Amino acid sequence: MATASSPTAVTGTTSAGFGVLWVAIKREPWIFTLSTLGSVLFGALTVADAWVLGWSTDHVVLPAFRDGEIGSGLLWAVLGLFVAVAILRAVGIVARRLGAGIMQYRMQAHSRRAVTRQYLQLPMAWHQKHPTGELLSNANSDVEAAWGPIAPLPMAVGTVAMMVIAVVQMLFTDLALAVVGLLVFPVVIGTNVVYQRLAQGWATRAQQLRAELSEIAHESFDGALVVKTLGREPEETERFRAKAAELREANIKVGRIRAAFDPTLAALPNIAVLVVLVLGVHRVTSGATAPGDVVTIAYLLTVVSFPIRSIGWLLGDFPRSVVGYRRVAAVLRASGAMEYGDRELPSQTGGARLEVDRASFGYQPDRPLLRELTFAVEPGRTVALVGATASGKSTITTLLARLVDVDAGAIRVDGHDLRDLRRGVLAGTQAVVPQTAFLFDDTVRGNVTLGLDVPDEEVWSALRTAQADGFVAALPEGLDSRLGERGATLSGGQRQRLALARALVRHPRLLVLDDATSAVDPEVEARILAGLRGDDATLVVVAYRKATISLADEVLFLVDGAIADRGPHAELVARNDDYARLVNAYEEVPA
Repeated sequence: MATASSPTAVTGTTSAGFGVLWVAIKREPWIFTLSTLGSVLFGALTVADAWVLGWSTDHVVLPAFRDGEIGSGLLWAVLGLFVAVAILRAVGIVARRLGAGIMQYRMQAHSRRAVTRQYLQLPMAWHQKHPTGELLSNANSDVEAAWGPIAPLPMAVGTVAMMVIAVVQMLFTDLALAVVGLLVFPVVIGTNVVYQRLAQGWATRAQQLRAELSEIAHESFDGALVVKTLGREPEETERFRAKAAELREANIKVGRIRAAFDPTLAALPNIAVLVVLVLGVHRVTSGATAPGDVVTIAYLLTVVSFPIRSIGWLLGDFPRSVVGYRRVAAVLRASGAMEYGDRELPSQTGGARLEVDRASFGYQPDRPLLRELTFAVEPGRTVALVGATASGKSTITTLLARLVDVDAGAIRVDGHDLRDLRRGVLAGTQAVVPQTAFLFDDTVRGNVTLGLDVPDEEVWSALRTAQADGFVAALPEGLDSRLGERGATLSGGQRQRLALARALVRHPRLLVLDDATSAVDPEVEARILAGLRGDDATLVVVAYRKATISLADEVLFLVDGAIADRGPHAELVARNDDYARLVNAYEEVPA
């Protein structure tokens, strides 16, 4: 896919479609060659059928009518010729179809891998601008659409050879009849031009609607709890129905256009055959040609109609293919992928030192959210981030995980800028636990280890620290119990504790908790934090509860993306009225 932009540089759907196919041919040349040779073999043997048919007409059929008998030797010769041609043609069909299928599925797999790699490399800022449904469509239906024409490609290329052979044989058999029959080609070309112009707009619209429909479905499924608890089923059903109706109408438009194109393309060669037969009868009666030549020309025209139809199938897939390819190429051309350095962190034990040096960041260029943020956390110490909603707490955790980069300043771990580290180094040192815990449809063990080779003893140790060992042990199959999609069988607090255990089992030297115990009972939360403080890891906690905040060595009080005050919790409560009102407000329960 390195040449993703090449097909988009040419004008016209047909030329762009051939550009897409050229990308596939360059990537899979040997498979394409194999399938094309099979197609050429099939085409050549199909033309050979016409010669066998014409020869049989002149040397077997007509003498049989004239003499009233047929020689057994000639009969066996004709039968042997037909059988040999049929067997070789079957070999060509197998090679053609097998090669085309392998080539198509390999290109689809390659494109899906490329799109997925790009998704993983692009920063969160890019993902936030593109709905999940659109991303799913890019990796699925757009990829399938892009490489759809590969299936008829080898057949079309091979049948072009068949057509050339057939046309040459027609010209040598009877020039006048051949010229009349071949007048069908300009008409076919004009028909295809009209089809491409009519179908392109609707194919583009249909492909876009597939992405929008996928987006609506994803939102409805992802927000099933909201939809059902608020009784929004009719509205969501109607929203999906309306978009599905738009997609249906766009597909029907494309289908109607193609429904007119395909039979027209199939009928044109048959009309040419009829004209040749009428003219051929006149030429036979006048003695200008032999009956076998007329049969040969008519049969060759029916043979030529197959290449015409196969090319039509190929060209008919071009509008959707070009649209799908351009949508995939747009993802692969997207900028903003994070650059990594080659630095390694020295192998150390104990907590990591975190330094945030005049860091600034904003989701919009003219509206900074964090401004000149500076603080440091010494190894093994705990810092709590406290502030009102939208003060920048979660954004700080995003920056610490390097899901996005700072606009200015730097963030360092053990003295190394995060941007200078080799890919994967930060993930081996740091772990971030978000407020919303995501669990996979897997076992408890699978969700905690995520493929990491960890002994069960370490898994249970992480579960104990996260206060999750009790309910896991009570599950029917313990660590082997499946949790369902997104951990649907667990409570919110249980999901959070498993997400915390997932981080702890990796023994991070820097642990960042973004209100990761908000759904946990205060008593359980206190035990969790006490266990975390007993570890050597450096801890950064986004906190709301006073019991959690009071465990921190230092509190950073954030106001509008800046540190308004800092110090131990007790000192801040005593000297900063705004801080005291905020943390006390979290504890107040309305009567």
